[in-house]
Amino acid sequence: MNQMTRRQFLRVTGATIAGSSIALLGFAPASALAEVRQYKLARSTETRNTCPYCSVGCGILMYGLGDGAKNAKASIIHIEGDADHPVNRGTLCPKGASLIDFIHSENRLMVPEYRAPGATEWSKMSWDDALTRIAKLMKADRDANFIDKTADGKTVNRWTTTGMLCASASTNEVGYLTHKTMRSLGMLAFDNQARV
Repeated sequence: MNQMTRRQFLRVTGATIAGSSIALLGFAPASALAEVRQYKLARSTETRNTCPYCSVGCGILMYGLGDGAKNAKASIIHIEGDADHPVNRGTLCPKGASLIDFIHSENRLMVPEYRAPGATEWSKMSWDDALTRIAKLMKADRDANFIDKTADGKTVNRWTTTGMLCASASTNEVGYLTHKTMRSLGMLAFDNQARV
């Protein structure tokens, strides 16, 4: 190194910079011989859905692998905003952009859980059992607390001891039917997540 002249030093430095620049631009022999990487969504199935996080109801596109065969397990590999959706036009907030982590989380509940009064542990139950239990408890409460007439004899048909908070990431038609169903039961404490 002590015997190197200034001219030799500039030649070695220039050759090193040129060689590394060419390699960074993709002209390395290994990269030139490698196969072109395929687009990751080429074999996937696109499904339109609605983001579940808030009351905005942004449209999302979910891409999944798996053809629905008997022993194949489908898996969501990519989620992005739906550019054709009138609410978000393809954009997503940070929570919506992280939906893939929500789907693949180890802590995500896939079945209903129930904790009996006084118990310390949660036990899993089927969807049919959970919905049957909810329906039975609602009917028992309505039968015990339904007010059909006021003290002065006016018909009111009220059920004031139970309330319902509905999700807002649904269509106007679903909201209308939910509202009509709850009001037909006499429920007064009824609201929607979009207004809260």
